[in-house]
Amino acid sequence: MRKNVMKKVTAAILAASMVFSLTACGGSEAPAETPAAEEPAAEEPAAEEPAAEEPAAEEPAAQESASGADDLVAAAQAEGSLVVYGSCEEAYLSAACQKFEEMYGIKVDYQRLSTGEVYTKIEEEAGNPSGDVWFGGTTDPYNEAAAAGLLEPYEAQNASHLLGDMYKDADGNWYGIYKGILGFMVNKEELDRLGLDVPQDWDDLLKPEYKGLIGMSNPSTAGTAKLVINTMVQTKGHDEAMKYFQELDKNIYQYTKSGSGPSKMVGPGECVIGIGFLHDGITQILSGYDNIELVIPASGTSFEIGATAIFKGCKHPNASKLWIEYALSPDCVNIAKENESYQFLVLDNAEQPEEATQFGLDPDNVIDYDFEDAKQNTAQYVEDFFTAVTNGSAEAADSSRFLTE
Repeated sequence: MRKNVMKKVTAAILAASMVFSLTACGGSEAPAETPAAEEPAAEEPAAEEPAAEEPAAEEPAAQESASGADDLVAAAQAEGSLVVYGSCEEAYLSAACQKFEEMYGIKVDYQRLSTGEVYTKIEEEAGNPSGDVWFGGTTDPYNEAAAAGLLEPYEAQNASHLLGDMYKDADGNWYGIYKGILGFMVNKEELDRLGLDVPQDWDDLLKPEYKGLIGMSNPSTAGTAKLVINTMVQTKGHDEAMKYFQELDKNIYQYTKSGSGPSKMVGPGECVIGIGFLHDGITQILSGYDNIELVIPASGTSFEIGATAIFKGCKHPNASKLWIEYALSPDCVNIAKENESYQFLVLDNAEQPEEATQFGLDPDNVIDYDFEDAKQNTAQYVEDFFTAVTNGSAEAADSSRFLTE
């Protein structure tokens, strides 16, 4: 299979630390001096008196904000280190951790794990986590962790820049950093060679001519697959969704461990159709696989909110809080597009990646996803999926098709 190798362009990013940013935003001393300069206009004392009182009301708040940021940085630096479990792609995870280390002088150790792997790991560690924070990956597993009491609520100051309340947990258990659109990636050359049409909707994937050609991720390890399950339940109803997956399984070549796994198989032709997030398809196209076409399902699709959170009982609580503030800042999210991650960003002070819109993606062209239903029922829906597809549990699944390594 043809692969056109493209040169990857990287750019050095110069950014001020969060401390200076918060101080600058909170400072209001220059405007406050204006009323004081006008005090000699004695004929209008009543109009001037409220203006003269404004600095007294504003300055302590600004000073408190700056002082609080300074105190958090100092406390985080005293802890000296941070452990990050990342469920975004390796390139972005590495870059984000390296920049945090450079900005604050705090040593960062990180490990890339699928969201399902992170959830299983912290569930087994039962309040004594080996990691401090979770970064990236869809929120369905985050909601499972929140429901199980495995995340530490935190009121993040930089959450004020989120584009809406839907991009954060109501109790502060997690905060959104990006939005990804679910869809299909297809190998145009292989479909042409086989004389097959490009699937345009979810039900098209059930056609017998696609037998053995489709890749999807494993719901026992990947949050992406959990989102696919929830999407079908919410659009078709529970029972019809399970029937759908029984039929779809007949056409699945392999269930990959990672949610981005199918996107990486389409270009080389290991599978012809991959179900996953379309920003992962953009990454593959820009890396040289120009034989890939992106498909937004015609009847509608859902989306992920990629999140970040603190593990309950973590060993570096102040460094963890500082990480959340950092993750909700341009310092962190703006480097995603330069590190193979082209999701839509959900902060009002971030720079959106042009690549996402260039490929026709629209962050608002999605279903009204029921996050509360997903929070309460994802674990059960995954069990029901395996009952329908394998006539048993995840443990009964064929390990040559349902990958966990």
